[in-house]
Amino acid sequence: MMNVKDAVAARFRALCLERGMTTNELANLAGVTPSTVYSLLDPKRRDVSILTIKKLCDGLEITLGAFFSTPEFDALEQEIR
Repeated sequence: MMNVKDAVAARFRALCLERGMTTNELANLAGVTPSTVYSLLDPKRRDVSILTIKKLCDGLEITLGAFFSTPEFDALEQEIR
C-alpha cells in the first residue's frame, strides 16, 4: 500500500517523465536545490514539506489542486487509526 510520501514522489517522477525533464531541471525551475528534490524522491526519507511541494508545482506551472487531483491520492487510506 502506498503512503502519502510515496504518492508525492511518484507524482513528481511521473510529471518529470511526461515533460521529459530531469530532477535537476525540476529543481532549477522551482528555485530549489537539486538535493531538495532528491531528498523528496528518496524512499528512505519520510517527511516532505508542503512548501517544497508548492515550489515544485510552481516550477511545473500547476496548482496544488491539479497535483493532488489523481486517483492515487484519492485511494490513500486514512492516516488516523
